[in-house]
Formats: sequence, C-alpha cells, structure tokens
Amino acid sequence: MTVQQAAGPDPYFPANGDARYRVHRYELALDYRPGPNRLSGTARINAIAGRAPLPEFQLNLGDFKIGRVRVDGRQPHYTHRGGRLRIRPAKPLRAGAAFTVEVHWSGNPKPVASPWGGLGWEELTDGALVASQPIGAPSWYPCNDRPADKASYQISITTPSAYAVVAGGRLLTRTTKASTTTWVYEQSAPTSSYLVGLSIGKYQTVLLGDPGLGGVPQHGHIPSDLLPEFSRDFARQPAMMELFQELFGPYPFDEYAVVVTEEELDVPVEAQGLSLFGANHVDGARGSERLVAHELAHQWFGNSVSIADWRHIWLNEGLAKYAEWLWSERSGGRTAHQHAAAAHRLLSTLPQDLRLADPGRKSMFDDRLYERGGVTIHAVRCALGDIAFFRMLRSWASVHRNGTVTTATFTSHASRFTSEPLDQLFEAWVHRTRLPPMPSAETGIAV
Repeated sequence: MTVQQAAGPDPYFPANGDARYRVHRYELALDYRPGPNRLSGTARINAIAGRAPLPEFQLNLGDFKIGRVRVDGRQPHYTHRGGRLRIRPAKPLRAGAAFTVEVHWSGNPKPVASPWGGLGWEELTDGALVASQPIGAPSWYPCNDRPADKASYQISITTPSAYAVVAGGRLLTRTTKASTTTWVYEQSAPTSSYLVGLSIGKYQTVLLGDPGLGGVPQHGHIPSDLLPEFSRDFARQPAMMELFQELFGPYPFDEYAVVVTEEELDVPVEAQGLSLFGANHVDGARGSERLVAHELAHQWFGNSVSIADWRHIWLNEGLAKYAEWLWSERSGGRTAHQHAAAAHRLLSTLPQDLRLADPGRKSMFDDRLYERGGVTIHAVRCALGDIAFFRMLRSWASVHRNGTVTTATFTSHASRFTSEPLDQLFEAWVHRTRLPPMPSAETGIAV
C-alpha cells in the first residue's frame, strides 16, 4: 500500500481539510428523523498529529448546533462558522501524537453549496441520501474533508423502523426497539470522507448473482415497484464484477451494494462499496448499463486507489470511462478502440483548452475530461500492448490499494511496463491541451 498525503491544502478547495494531521478512524452515532429532517449525532475521531506540534486544528462541518467538543476528554476552545470547526486544545498536541476528538451536533442537514449545485445530504420525498463528491461530506458529519485523508469508519444510524439504512461496508447489527431500528455498519478499508455513502428509504433488498465460494456479495436496494426493471438492468453486474476482477485484480472491499432511489438523479454517484442510482437510470432496457460498469469500476479506481488531491481526478474518471469500453468490448458491443475513436472524433469538435493533469476546479467534471481520460488510457494500451497493459493495470490496483496517488505516480508506474519511453505520450495527452492524433488500433483483450 502507498499513502502519499498531500503536503498542503487542496489547491481547488483550500478551505476544506487540514493537512497538519490525519484521521485514523471515525465512529459516528447518528439519529435521523425523516419527517422533520432532523439529524443529531456524536462523532469520535481518532487522529494523529503531523510532524509539527499542533496548537490548533480544524474539522469541516455544516450549519449545525454544536453541543459539545472534547479533545482527549478535555474541553478545548472552539469556534464554528463558515463550515469550519476550529479547535484549540487546552495544551498543544505534540508532533506525532495520537489524539481523540469528540463532537456532538444536531440540526437540519442540508447540501453544501457548490458550483455543481447542492452536495452531500439530500432530503428526499420519503428518506434521504448522501452524494458528497467532492466537498459534500461536511453536510452531515464533522470530518477532515480532503481526499488524501483516508480512515476506517463505523456508522450507527437510528431511524424509524419503516426505513432501511444502506451504507458502504459490512452490516454488523440491526436492532429494533419500539418504533426505531439502529443499523451499524463497519467500513474497515481506508475511506476518503467524500466516499462515505448513505441512503435512507423504503427499499426491497435483493441478491445480485450467487457469490459462491470466494465471490463478492452484491446486493441491490430498490423501491419494490422498480424491481422488474432493475432485475433486467443490473442482471449483468455479476459478470462485470468477474471481468473487472480478471482485468484489474481482486475486488478491493468486502461487499458491493447498489441503491436505486425513487427520485431522479442527474448522474449516478459512487461511494466506497456502494453506488447510488436514480429511478431515471432504471428503464428495463439496460439503457444505463455503461453507468453500472462505470460506478463499479470506481471501486478500484478512485475508491481503493484514491487521488491525493482534486487536480488528479482524471485518474478516477479516465480509468472508469475506459472500464465502460472494456465491458462493451468483452460483452459483444463495440470494441474499446471503436469507443475511443468515437470519443476522439467528439473531442476534435470541442474546445481544446482542458489539461488533464490540472483541469482547474471549474472543469474537473467536464465531459471532455472523462472522454479524453478514456482515450488517454487507450493510448497507453496501444503503446504497451495488451499483455503489458493489463499487467500494468493489475499492478496499479494492487500496489496502490488503499493508498493515494497523483498523475506523476501513474506515469512513472506505466513506464515500468515498457522499454520504450512514454514521456512524449503523457506530455501530449495529459500535460498539453491540444488533442493528439488518435492512437493506433489495438483490438481484443489478451490477458
């Protein structure tokens, strides 16, 4: 495992996160009432100070009432405004010291405002969901909100018993008392704050495929009236799981769940061990199957292997886009080369002012980043040849499992799988804006 913590604030979101310490574990105990959209919670955060003494530090948290804050059991001085909970312990924390923060908060959770609309906690007609990428996690819990700071999680949520709670990770217990049920989930794998997924609703749970001996448990959580369409639209997800394990290596987590809400979502959203889809992504005709593949691929690329900061988002989206094309190639659709050629033709008609290695905050979710990212991965495949390319991908997912990476990490890694220099390829595709020529054809998957 490699962990490359970013040295300073995220250049795209400097107000989010605190690079002076890292979190080891979050333990969240939440109580949520859907009717009034009322959330109260306690967070116990185990953290480690960095290389310098820590006289104060910050967590990110939305507009909630703070009931209590403790650092190692002692009351600190703190302020909470503008989404920042600034904490000054009674005594400065020593460099490298382990410490524990306890925060009690309550209020009405609401999305975090962003250039892409509200992010994070979203109240639904009958329930709620969390879709936090990239800065929505503070909408519902206090966190060191930077992708490089990955921690394990235990989440306990109490809701009225009519509702099901789905979170990424393994369900440890479900306990009903009177009219409420408490669900406790454990996500032991290191997880970025924005990748902590959650959905509260009235769902029917189904098993997707037979995990068998050594297989990955896969479950769907769906409104009962959408079950017939879901059963067709997600029927091939187990086959995707098999293919991606063949191409990328073992699935990196214990389980995988998909949730379909009764409401529409602009795009599906990946979380660690969990993906969220809207009712509009279920049509009974496999109309969104490429998105099913895309979100599953993010479990390897983006979730297990995470970016050190948001400048490198093309690594998440380019590899997930290419996974869509690999699924098409293997399942009898267009080849990856045909998909890449179509994407290249589209990109040639659009402005060529986006640089993959640092697209800027305004363009980090631009469709061109996804398409050019996919074609860039195809260019690497063409340069390496199939055998070396898929060895490279499996090694990438294995060596950096549970870690954080940068564009430079990827270019260095890929270069180890060929005797030919790749500097010019990455300079043209990743560091410059002008679209290079379409890479030469490589068809078929030979692994």
